[in-house]
Amino acid sequence: MDLQLHGKHALVTGGSKGIGLACARGLLAEGARVSLVSRAMDNLSSARKALLAELAGADADSRIAVYAADLRDAAAAARMVEQAEATGPIDLLVNCAGAARRTPPDDLTPADWHAAMQAKYFTYIHVIDPVVKRMAARGAGVIVNVVGSGGKVASPTHLPGGAANAALMLVSAGLAAAYGPRGVRVNAVNPGITRTERMQQGFEADARLNGISVDEVLQRATSALPLGRLATPDEIANAVVFLCSDRASYISGAILAMDGAARPTVV
Repeated sequence: MDLQLHGKHALVTGGSKGIGLACARGLLAEGARVSLVSRAMDNLSSARKALLAELAGADADSRIAVYAADLRDAAAAARMVEQAEATGPIDLLVNCAGAARRTPPDDLTPADWHAAMQAKYFTYIHVIDPVVKRMAARGAGVIVNVVGSGGKVASPTHLPGGAANAALMLVSAGLAAAYGPRGVRVNAVNPGITRTERMQQGFEADARLNGISVDEVLQRATSALPLGRLATPDEIANAVVFLCSDRASYISGAILAMDGAARPTVV
């Protein structure tokens, strides 16, 4: 299926690792060019090198740009957007940046709650705000926020991060309604347990809370999944890339659960 993304400019935050990197790979495979954002230039350089090794064609080098920015800083995020748009309008925005640390509830402090909102909520908002307004002025654009299922299910070790995720789901639905009349679609994807470095950190927190090994946490998590396995970053990316495409032209304001039916709910 041709997703009609050839020549589109996609900005991917958190694009140097995990689901963000997988999204960049999927967008490139569909002919888009990507601008990757992360805090660390070393990680971005490694990601760019890996992606270039997978691409064919004389234009491969020009299809991948990288920008180091701390998206917790609104001014830094705005500068990054300016730099990325200088190479051409941003048609697609995929937000994967930031992750709130998983912490057992008795270890939480007010600082942890503030840090979670900065890490997971404002890293998205600081990019969405300038980009969605530019898209609206042009009359076209797509935003996909990779949020996480913690916004729907209150895990004891993920309360601050889950609160940030819940807020992002509301923002995604609200912006879809607000900017749909001006040609912008906004959706969110809620991955369940996915094989990333962040997953490993979460398992370690759960292991401490329950007094068991990380291997036991993994075994319990896997056995509870109807599909019998964890998701891969590429599987999440496949859905994100589809939502970015014109094949999903009437999907907006959706919150897509991707937990392998682990929590079979209607709402």
